[in-house]
Amino acid sequence: MPPPDVPPPDVEAILGSLRAFAIPMTTKFRGITVREGALIQGPAGWGEFSPFAEYGPRESARWLASALEAATAGFPAPVRDQVPVNVTVPAVPAARAHEIAAGSGCRTAKIKVAERGQSDADDIARVEAVRDALGPDGKVRVDVNGRWDVAHATRMLAELDRFGLEYAEQPCATLEEMAEVRRAVRVPLAADESIRRAEDPLRVRAAGAADIVVLKVQPLGGVRAALRIAEACGLPVVVSSAVDTSVGLAAGVALAAALPELPYACGLGTMSLLTGDVTAAPLAPAHGALPVRRPSVSPEHLARWEADPGPWRDRAAAAARFLAIAEGGGRAGGGSAGGGAW
Repeated sequence: MPPPDVPPPDVEAILGSLRAFAIPMTTKFRGITVREGALIQGPAGWGEFSPFAEYGPRESARWLASALEAATAGFPAPVRDQVPVNVTVPAVPAARAHEIAAGSGCRTAKIKVAERGQSDADDIARVEAVRDALGPDGKVRVDVNGRWDVAHATRMLAELDRFGLEYAEQPCATLEEMAEVRRAVRVPLAADESIRRAEDPLRVRAAGAADIVVLKVQPLGGVRAALRIAEACGLPVVVSSAVDTSVGLAAGVALAAALPELPYACGLGTMSLLTGDVTAAPLAPAHGALPVRRPSVSPEHLARWEADPGPWRDRAAAAARFLAIAEGGGRAGGGSAGGGAW
């Protein structure tokens, strides 16, 4: 059973420690070129609060709950001491994709496809290049971010199946579309956005929409909340990052380390997407795995990327009001997938 919730922290006091960061990215990813966010410090260590710019206070409340859990309660006990990870290959030209996969040290690659402004031919060439880089024994998966319709997804997955896809992540935007595609193709499907935004995570399984669920700690409200969702879904789990610093990645590693079963490599090897970090000992993979540990924040490294904390204090304070509603019996995220640790 997942660990129980922990007592609510003194949010106002914890937010007084908030430090903001802005770290340029090595490659444009998810439409951004600079990863921005904030860190908070509490008795259990540092937590990361880095909801993307388009998220309002209600959705950001889950991210704040995750940061507060890390800072005040720490993480559940691990059942393993390392976590296998994939290399993430952005929507780059095929030759660059080959270089990234070949130099990663990972035996699994997640390839971004369906980038706006690119063609199906670009996607096919990128997947082919990564398959060549990893060889026949490597594992290759694609991430569509819900950008295909049913007909496009069915056609493309049939085409990409010749490269031996391990699975396709969120090929379509809705559960109904995912279920239709799943009935039409041989490639297993993984649900990502459908999990963190569904009113009820059980809908994914009930709809027959996915074979695998992708869980991200910050959008789900913390490690304990994600463990509850994993148990409720009853499907194999892949833990992924939200392009976090090592502080946020440590929470993802903690979730992966606490899951009873971990059949797939996780999407936590994402430090290569950032040009820097807030610690002197980043959570970067070695030989395709991450150690289960919490790096210490380095004042020197944090200062290098420090940004104006004012806007982030405002965002956190607005999000905290929804946590107060959750304490009173509501739900910070509007559904059981969004309930945080408080």
